[in-house]
Amino acid sequence: MENVSVVIPVYNEEAAILETIDFFKSTREKYPQIEVIIVNDGSTDGTLKILEANAGQMLRVISHDGNRGYGAAIKSGIKQAAKEYIAITDADGSYPNEMIAELYAQLVRVDGDMIVGARTGKVAEARTLRRLFKFFLRKLAEFLSEEKIADLNSGLRVFKKDLFQKMARYLPDGFSFTTTLTLSLLASAHKIIYVPVRYHKRKGKSKIRPFRDTLNFVQLIIRTVMFFNPLKIFLPLSLSLFFLAIAVLVISYLLGRVWDITTILLFVTALQILALGLLADLIDKRLPK
Repeated sequence: MENVSVVIPVYNEEAAILETIDFFKSTREKYPQIEVIIVNDGSTDGTLKILEANAGQMLRVISHDGNRGYGAAIKSGIKQAAKEYIAITDADGSYPNEMIAELYAQLVRVDGDMIVGARTGKVAEARTLRRLFKFFLRKLAEFLSEEKIADLNSGLRVFKKDLFQKMARYLPDGFSFTTTLTLSLLASAHKIIYVPVRYHKRKGKSKIRPFRDTLNFVQLIIRTVMFFNPLKIFLPLSLSLFFLAIAVLVISYLLGRVWDITTILLFVTALQILALGLLADLIDKRLPK
């Protein structure tokens, strides 16, 4: 653990932050070289006072003037981190932080690029509607990335700092930070390892907005994959319109109307989307990553 910087984004977590601080203070006693950075992202409750009272050599505290977002907080922490490996976790008591040492050891042992704590347990399963959204997002990401993903947006993970620096310009400031990081590394053929971890009920109020955040996740998954492999988006869309044009042509023929205008429009649109996809793929292949 001597080569790890732990970055913990915090926003209005007064219910759990002291417990998190106590845990990492005891961790520093066991691993004196570990660096612990807590980023207060504009908390409006008593979080900042608790952090200031506990800040010191064993615990560095960075504060944002206002709430800039989960991803922005992690970025601020990583920029100040001095170690080769970055571990991120939450301050709400939901992740088993005692697993960080094991995750780091396994990542170094297999020389991987990132290791993710894949959440298990009743809390991780969530409610039926939310579970359905998460299943849809994961399957969409697996289809577009062509990789099996055990947990798309777990907030407990360890990765190499230099990989973050390479991917920083693609990573958003909001909750989709971890999802984008996962997809970006997969699309760049980096090695990701998944380890099951027990997920607990958070302390305090969740900041997730299920419907709105799900739509944002879909958008970022498509955008991220388009950046690395645009044909994965354009080709299925083009083929769908092409086969739809064929279906409309057959139906029109059976109804006695050959070369219906709808068929022509669908066919031309399919060709245009394919051409755009090929052009995007050509540009992508020529741009340095």
